[in-house]
Amino acid sequence: MTLPLRIERLSSRSPHVAIVAAWTHAEWGHLTPGETPASRRVGLRDECGPAGVPSVFVALVDDETGGETPVGTASLVSDDLRVRRELSPWLASVFVPPEWRGQGIASRLVRRVEAEAAASGLACCYLFTPDQQALYSRLGWQDHEALNYRGEDVTIMVRRLNAE
Repeated sequence: MTLPLRIERLSSRSPHVAIVAAWTHAEWGHLTPGETPASRRVGLRDECGPAGVPSVFVALVDDETGGETPVGTASLVSDDLRVRRELSPWLASVFVPPEWRGQGIASRLVRRVEAEAAASGLACCYLFTPDQQALYSRLGWQDHEALNYRGEDVTIMVRRLNAE
């Protein structure tokens, strides 16, 4: 059974900005020294573009109170790895809270970002990951380069778009 979720573009005025910023800061804040939760919220709002690069997406499920609960996020940004600024754009900040993992949410978020990039006429997209190479490989991403970034071994991967 497929989880009934919606993937929506995150607006800078969305009530979900705070939780998405908290997730991404907790998960990857160590890669951006000097960043604070408050500065991450400001940065995230700047990434909430109307289309193309930059864009932020949030996966939502309806909750029992009639509201909606964010259950994941992913972004399309121009620069995600300071040492490889010549590569662009990037699938970034793919995150699903542990209690929601294993339900295909990350895969659906990745596909949404790929669709956004393709619709913008982009030929390819990059990402970097320390430990999710298998997930991205299953989704058609290919290894591009291995490197150590700020003390963490990561793999840069590339996805050619419109080449199904």
